[in-house]
Amino acid sequence: MSSHDYEAVIGLEAHVQLGTVTKIFSISSAAFGGEPNRHTDPVCLGLPGALPVLNRRAVDMAVRLGLATGSRIRSRCRFARKHYFYPDLPKGFQISQYDEPLCEGGVVTFRLDGEVKQVRLVRIHMEDDAGKNIHDPSGVSFVDYNRAGVPLCEMVSEPDIRSADEAAEYLRAIRTLVRYLGISDGNMEEGSLRCDANVSIRPRGESKLGTKTELKNINSFKNVRDAIEHEIARQKLLCGRGEAVVQETRLWDPDHGISATMRSKEEAHDYRYFPEPDLPPVVVDETWLAAARAALPELPEARHARFLGLGLSAQDASVLVAERQIGDYFDQALAAARALPKKIANWVINEVLARVADARQLTDEDVPVPPAALAELVDLVEKGTLSGKLGKEVFGRMWQERRRAGDIVAAESVSLVSDSAVIEAACRRVVERSPDEVARFRAGNAKLLGFFVGNVMKETGGKANPKIVNEILRKLLA
Repeated sequence: MSSHDYEAVIGLEAHVQLGTVTKIFSISSAAFGGEPNRHTDPVCLGLPGALPVLNRRAVDMAVRLGLATGSRIRSRCRFARKHYFYPDLPKGFQISQYDEPLCEGGVVTFRLDGEVKQVRLVRIHMEDDAGKNIHDPSGVSFVDYNRAGVPLCEMVSEPDIRSADEAAEYLRAIRTLVRYLGISDGNMEEGSLRCDANVSIRPRGESKLGTKTELKNINSFKNVRDAIEHEIARQKLLCGRGEAVVQETRLWDPDHGISATMRSKEEAHDYRYFPEPDLPPVVVDETWLAAARAALPELPEARHARFLGLGLSAQDASVLVAERQIGDYFDQALAAARALPKKIANWVINEVLARVADARQLTDEDVPVPPAALAELVDLVEKGTLSGKLGKEVFGRMWQERRRAGDIVAAESVSLVSDSAVIEAACRRVVERSPDEVARFRAGNAKLLGFFVGNVMKETGGKANPKIVNEILRKLLA
């Protein structure tokens, strides 16, 4: 069989680091960074006699994530001990969830090349994070336990993904969702969002799953795509040679673009799960669920559909929903303006977003051009007080000087000239000094109108009302 006769079957295990102030079972700071081993305590270090206490805020965040994905929230769940032995796990086990996860089922919806995709979830469960192994080039290894005990939600997908691009876009959708919910910053470079990929291939048309391998050390969207593409190609090559794919965990090396065997893949029984004896079951009642539902914002897919209903293109809608703060800014500007949604969207996308390093800053009170100020500027352009070119110049000054458009126009006379007599005089001067172009225009070269308009705008310093310029020039040239 050729490589084209196989299809990829991919499932992702996405680990979302929850943005709590303290860790999931102790009072140490859950903040990223800091001096190594500074954010530690007897619980996260697994010292004898230290007992865990569950962080309710972390559970609340996990419940909101489950509701946002349409998962079934269990009214009663419990934690379990997952045993494995690595230097970054000081307790010798991870406190996770096994047969009684907090959330079951659900779906993540996203768009790829204009097509709506859905990936089903098996479960969303909570657990504490491990520390971080640091390997020095000299051959010495260190362990930083600052991250140990930070709360995680693990989102386990069904094997619904069929390509590396799909996997990367699915992970982006998760990042967008958790940012909308305010439960995580989703920064892959800081480890707030990580994933393991389970990859297998099978003959097209076959329903039976092939032997899967697990890919680890994937810490960017590019690495997700590259690692999965490499693994699909590796498995196709093995099958083409008549060799078997071995179930194993492989480590992705982004510097060399290859993966290498890390260890044989564990099964559930290898972890010797049993109920965590130091934590009682978690009970999520209807009052808790109702409060969590009420706290949900408008979610990305619902907002995307609403923006399409306003007449925006799918591309513009996707840009505006990429971050919750962009959509909020657009909504607030639209509510304050008399312009059409498409006009406001163009200004937000082409002018506002071009000037911010991080779109999440748009909700800051200190943003140079707040939504209402943008709405005022767009209204001035739409009613002809400013041309599009002048409007952009004024916007630049608003951003630099933190002034309103109306103040700049009133104080410095940057508005359009709409006096017909003034504009006609400028038009006559341009026509009189361009006899050759006038002759060619009258001979049928209608494109030369742009030449005349451009010269009139130069004549008036860009302040002539373009609509009036066009009307007068057509009369003179006729």
